[in-house]
Amino acid sequence: MSELGEYLSSEVVVDYADGLISRREALRRLGLLGVGAAVAAPLLAACDAQRGTTTPPQAAPTPAVTGPAGPSPAPTEPITFQGPNGQLQGRWAAAATPKGSMLVVHENKGLTEHIASIAGRLAAAGWSALAIDLLSAEGGTAKFTDPAQATAALNAAPPARFIADMRAGIDELLRRNPGHTVGATGFCFGGGMVWSLLAAGEPRLSAAAPFYGPFPAGASLSGSPQAAVLGIYAQLDDRVNASRDAARDALRKAGLTYEIVTYPDVNHAFFNDTGARYNAPAAAQAWTKLTTWLTDHLT
Repeated sequence: MSELGEYLSSEVVVDYADGLISRREALRRLGLLGVGAAVAAPLLAACDAQRGTTTPPQAAPTPAVTGPAGPSPAPTEPITFQGPNGQLQGRWAAAATPKGSMLVVHENKGLTEHIASIAGRLAAAGWSALAIDLLSAEGGTAKFTDPAQATAALNAAPPARFIADMRAGIDELLRRNPGHTVGATGFCFGGGMVWSLLAAGEPRLSAAAPFYGPFPAGASLSGSPQAAVLGIYAQLDDRVNASRDAARDALRKAGLTYEIVTYPDVNHAFFNDTGARYNAPAAAQAWTKLTTWLTDHLT
């Protein structure tokens, strides 16, 4: 199984372990990712056994604060633009007086309204943003009524395609917002994609902010010498945190400006206000940290 496949499969297992999905749903999702029942059943049984001896880590209860972090989003519009192998899709949000441009990379469910809203919030804060749809070659995220099918389609796609498509997204940002610096942010799967874009040696990134994304095994960041990198992590996210030290080491070896921030008592995807692990106070802190970082490095 590929590195991406292992990450996506482990996400299903953790969701089951944390009680977010049923055993039947976990088996279905693992099957879509190519994990047969002979392998999947023991994985889930191990979770059941672990539950019998320990209390699985859970995010602290979210206080009664509602709504997403950041300002009310600026309007976004669906766009298409030229990619290396055809038309790509995305959602574009223009800042009234742009300080710079941001590429926004989605979670493993594709380009959802939640991700589009992040592009809108960035635009409202002063950075024109393009939320790219990495399922464009499959007809776009909207083609998938089942989010698990969207995840499976991402798993089946060649990883090199994602890098090429994100580079085309940077091309589009430079075309729409000429003369401005470019940054990238991504969440979960998208956080991993931002790390991969840096590892691919994308020289046009002035800033990057991967949120709880897995760092590619053995990757070097020496090809992206201009990027100032803000790595966002969650204390309870053991799965992704396992690659945090490797990310820090690669940043240091590359001589990049960077900061690694781990928010206490929250879990994976704590920034997603549509998900079960959303934590509003931590999300608000992370938003402030992100926009401060962009003010310092993307203006």
